[in-house]
Amino acid sequence: MYSGKVAEILRKNKIEVGDRVKIVKSGKRYEGILMPRTKTSERGYVTIKLDNGYNIGIEFTDAKISKLTDLPFRQAAAKGKLKFSSKNPLVSLISTGGTITSKVDYKTGGVTSLASPEELLNKVPELADFVRIRIQNPFTVMSESMTPEHWQELAKTAVKELKHSEGVIITQGTDTLHYTAAALSFMLRDVGKPVVITGSQRSTDRGSSDGFINLLCSARLAVSDMAGVGVCMHGSVNDDYCLFIRGTRVRKMHTSRRDAFRPINDLPLARVWPDGNIERIQDVPKRSKTAAKADTSFEKKVAIVKSYPGCSPSVVDHYVRNGYRGIVIGASGLGQIPTYGKDSWLDTIKKATDKGVVVCAAAETLYGRLNPSVYAEGRMARDAGMLYLEDMSMETAYVKLGWVLGHTKSPEKAMEMMLRNYAGEISERSLGGTFLY
Repeated sequence: MYSGKVAEILRKNKIEVGDRVKIVKSGKRYEGILMPRTKTSERGYVTIKLDNGYNIGIEFTDAKISKLTDLPFRQAAAKGKLKFSSKNPLVSLISTGGTITSKVDYKTGGVTSLASPEELLNKVPELADFVRIRIQNPFTVMSESMTPEHWQELAKTAVKELKHSEGVIITQGTDTLHYTAAALSFMLRDVGKPVVITGSQRSTDRGSSDGFINLLCSARLAVSDMAGVGVCMHGSVNDDYCLFIRGTRVRKMHTSRRDAFRPINDLPLARVWPDGNIERIQDVPKRSKTAAKADTSFEKKVAIVKSYPGCSPSVVDHYVRNGYRGIVIGASGLGQIPTYGKDSWLDTIKKATDKGVVVCAAAETLYGRLNPSVYAEGRMARDAGMLYLEDMSMETAYVKLGWVLGHTKSPEKAMEMMLRNYAGEISERSLGGTFLY
């Protein structure tokens, strides 16, 4: 915390960490949220978070500080409760936690959850212009702690909400959002309305937060004439438009960029603007009266294993010994794994498949399609029993294999189902322009 003369001035002006302040120094004016002093901060400086989301340190010599009562638009909106018109179409918001429902605790400097999902809505008053929102909060968890049981609960909750709402928005943390999108793509059958999954790369109190635009565009999609499961996130680093991406083809491609989510081996389904303009890029199923069903059977004993130079096949043995029924191998190139010398995986894969374990290959390159017929090594791995999953991503393959093995005990039937296209996870041919879209 602050000490010395700085602390004395803050006490005199009744200013605490977390207050909005104005600092005037050398004829320049700065406004923002007073941040706590860190151990590495220079003494005699104060740190404030500007409205653009960035922190600055200001030397306090000859500076004047005062407490402000006026708040930026987004924070001011949070003061009142957002009112929705009963004449607007109903959209269900299923909130599960994550950065989109978080803010910085200015007393500790760490990110913490908002008081309630309603607080998020209050920060986006534009929603009241065209929808009314009903909130469901089945659980709250950071996305890295998501489990298949959470996916199952989300699917069941979504089906219940779709009976009464024009569409469903699901908010969660972004780290594993693409896993959830794939899981719901398989677990939700006969979806005749939009199910839109979104999140935020930056907490809601930051001026650079992407959550507000993501939520606005998701709401536009939720009342559109489209149907199916997809992800809606920023399409560029600016607050201009979002991309709507197929749930089985989306992946988080950057740790912190606002446009981190991109389609893999696919084009986006649409571009969406906050004002409601939607530009379709692909043919998307139209809204219908089909009643969605939750098909949530899932086998948890499925693993992802990465092939890399010097890797030992014993990792596969470990999963087999522990009763795992399915393994997805991230294979190099067109689907290669080590096939020569003491670290050859061929015998290990053969033993695993002979015991009924379904062993699949997905491309660790992310983009492109596997082809075991090009190289002799690929043919040997295929002969050992490894199934090649065309242009499916590793994450989608993992989720699909768990869902498939939840429906059958037969390895042969499971392999047949893995090559069947259920939710756009496999394409017959590779589309031009999908690489690094």
